[in-house]
Amino acid sequence: MADFEGRARLVGDDVNTDYIIASTRKRDTLDEQVLKQYLLETLDPSFAASVQPGDILVAGRNFGCGSAMEIAATVILAAGCKAVVAQTFNRTFFRNAVNNGLLPIECDTSNITEGDRLSIVAGAESSTVTNVTRGWTLSAPPLAPMLASILDAGGLVSFVRRSV
Repeated sequence: MADFEGRARLVGDDVNTDYIIASTRKRDTLDEQVLKQYLLETLDPSFAASVQPGDILVAGRNFGCGSAMEIAATVILAAGCKAVVAQTFNRTFFRNAVNNGLLPIECDTSNITEGDRLSIVAGAESSTVTNVTRGWTLSAPPLAPMLASILDAGGLVSFVRRSV
């Protein structure tokens, strides 16, 4: 289904959608190409400028809690991050991520450090996160077959277009 490799970018527990993109920024525009320059600015004002295409967000528990605005997932994608690895996700954010083509992977992130090189293999049969830097692999729950199909299509809109 999905194979990604990239640099780990750490955030903590309980990163809510207003931390991902501040409400004050959403008043001006909902264009993710504009908003990506403010990604996670509440937590670290320099974060967005340091993100590189292919980076992988790594979080603790309850990533994406708060409001159900899809823009949180699309801003992460616009910044060049194609996947988020977290111990747990807020369920609404998890589904918004899938619907927009952002890969959410749940596993133990406690031993991943900033800058580690990660390799993700995700699919309906199995999912793994390998820390290439440190030489270990974690199993992650496989994606439900329908979610894997939506992600394979690049998101829900593309999936529906292919299905009609």
